[in-house]
Amino acid sequence: MFLGIDIGTSGVKAILMAADGEVVAQATAPLTVSRPRPLWSEQDPADWWRATEQAVRALPAHERSGVAAIGLSGQMHGATLLDPEDQPLRPAILWNDGRSEAACKTLHERVPDLTTISGNLAMPGFTAPKLIWLAAHEPDIFKRVAKVLLPKDYVRLLMSGDYATDLSDAAGTLWLDVARREWSDTLLKACGLSTAHMPDLYEGVEVTGGLRKAVAEAWGLPPDTPIVGGGGDNAAGAVGVGVTAPGDAFLSLGTSGVLFAADDAYHPNAESGVHTFCHALPGLWHQMSVMLSATSCVDWAARLTGAASAADLIAAAESAGRFGDAGPIFLPYLSGERTPHNNPHASGLLFDLTHDSDPAAIGQAVLEGVALGFADGLDVLSSGAEIETITVIGGGSRSAYWGRILSAALARPLTYRKYADVGPALGAARLAQMGASGARRADFAAPSIETVIEPSSADIQIMADKLPRFRQLYSSTKHLLSGTVSDV
Repeated sequence: MFLGIDIGTSGVKAILMAADGEVVAQATAPLTVSRPRPLWSEQDPADWWRATEQAVRALPAHERSGVAAIGLSGQMHGATLLDPEDQPLRPAILWNDGRSEAACKTLHERVPDLTTISGNLAMPGFTAPKLIWLAAHEPDIFKRVAKVLLPKDYVRLLMSGDYATDLSDAAGTLWLDVARREWSDTLLKACGLSTAHMPDLYEGVEVTGGLRKAVAEAWGLPPDTPIVGGGGDNAAGAVGVGVTAPGDAFLSLGTSGVLFAADDAYHPNAESGVHTFCHALPGLWHQMSVMLSATSCVDWAARLTGAASAADLIAAAESAGRFGDAGPIFLPYLSGERTPHNNPHASGLLFDLTHDSDPAAIGQAVLEGVALGFADGLDVLSSGAEIETITVIGGGSRSAYWGRILSAALARPLTYRKYADVGPALGAARLAQMGASGARRADFAAPSIETVIEPSSADIQIMADKLPRFRQLYSSTKHLLSGTVSDV
């Protein structure tokens, strides 16, 4: 049995996977996000640990006792700042936090070849700009920073006492030389840091340590259970659904939205806002286009319209039969945007409302707006990666109707596999199995296909006709967005 733990933004998910790849149990514990100021997004690291313990302990005790290895996955980019006694100095600054826009400019000025080394533009969500912001605005805290860990690796520290991370998660810090798969002294120095502040680097299948005796006893697991490097949520999700070879791709419908393409070489495309990171498996890389708001837009619309749930709002939109109608249009930038705009001040917009704009019409507009945002991402991602079919993962993968809209916007078939809704946790468990057994990725089959959504030519044309208006709306309104950025 193998345990996969995913430290998400809205919750921690734990799964138990049998040796044949079947998920035998899963449990989730919720998390909340604090937004104390405009553009800020934070979580208390102690909440990750409480939710992890809750999720693991909710799994069947008789299955837990047979766990042979543990894999970790988690939300990327979060700055978890520890003092010399491993105590958090402040709430963690998350991936969707936009306060460090000016710090990104500073980082580019300090390291002119930043994109060459890191493979990426500096964006406010990444970890490195957060530390530049911290040095300028909370200097007393910055001086006390002994270690900077990513969210899943703080949980690892409490599990095993090891300062360790995997290369896929490390690549999202902007401190990694992504081609060489090692920390960059140049990038760290630009932020006032050194490798002493960093965890040790591991491939996703390498063992980083063993489970502490006290934790093993509390969780009902064997003592010193091996823990592997694991992966950032997207790389782990790719391993979970078998997206590990060039041409393989997935679309993740979680709080954020991701288009992910695997590659066997380092092919950066930073100027288009595409992320190029190490994969969770040795010798592989990947490219991503990232939207900061995906299913969170539908959750927002459900609250706005009084729908009982996001699923109910999607059902209402489907029942109304308005796909193809000229209804309202929605810009899905509720937390700013990364690809392709790299604009933390971008905001959501619901445009062209009338007296007939009922909840179903608003729901339809939101589903289409997120899909058109993905189309923007695919447009820049496809310039550097050949993508033909796309696997869907994440909580939003449960809706076939949204799948129809997405496949039309992307003009590609969407493949839905078993366990798509637990992709990162499943990938973490698979990495644990590979680390414990020495198996290779070729030894694992992707989860079975449950359905494939093929877009009709009529649906493709509907979404193609809406895309220019969607893009024009952003271009025409971005100068109206408020938001001030403090200098660093």
